[in-house]
Amino acid sequence: MGSKVEAVDVNKQIKHMMAFIEQEANEKVEEIDAKAEEEFNIEKGRLVHQQRIKIQEYYDKRLKQVNLQKKIQNSNLQNQARLKVLKAREDHVYGVVEEARRRLGQITSDPQRYGPVLQALIVQGLFQLLEPVVTVRCRQADLSLVQSILDSAVRQYKEATKGMNVQIKIDDTFLPANVCGGVEMHTKGNRIKIVNTLESRLDLLAGQMLPEIRTSLFGRNMNRKFDD
Repeated sequence: MGSKVEAVDVNKQIKHMMAFIEQEANEKVEEIDAKAEEEFNIEKGRLVHQQRIKIQEYYDKRLKQVNLQKKIQNSNLQNQARLKVLKAREDHVYGVVEEARRRLGQITSDPQRYGPVLQALIVQGLFQLLEPVVTVRCRQADLSLVQSILDSAVRQYKEATKGMNVQIKIDDTFLPANVCGGVEMHTKGNRIKIVNTLESRLDLLAGQMLPEIRTSLFGRNMNRKFDD
């Protein structure tokens, strides 16, 4: 009878111990699962944050590239527009010069106006050459007018140079008919030449007056440091 009771007690103790061990095992499993879940969530959060940063950096970089491309494109468009404006202005300026060139041709049709101009050009050429023998080349249409003013030109030159004499010859080769007017003068076998055509004088004057013409037409450009 006593041995049976002891056997029952042993079995109870064994069952109790097994239940205790099983409970501890379950608790340990739950603890491990909880820790694994926590570590998983931490690692997942770290990876998500890391990828989010990479994605943000990528789009920030792309945004900077897009903004840079926009700035470059806007700058190119502004430069193109500025160049078009400048070209249109320069075309207008040179249109004014061409209009002046056209009007020069009208002056040559009036001997009363053209004669003194032609004489002044010849005398100026004489001052530049300062040679005793000078050849004058003119348009064929101006031949008779040049012949009529040579004596006056020589007198004016002699008076201005205190008696220096000069012999003027007329070249038998004429300036092209499409030249507005004026003369070319040369000496010493054509080695020294002065171009005093109306076109050359206009080009010289236009070059000197281009800043004034631009200012007159478009106002002063505050961005231009130099006026040439």
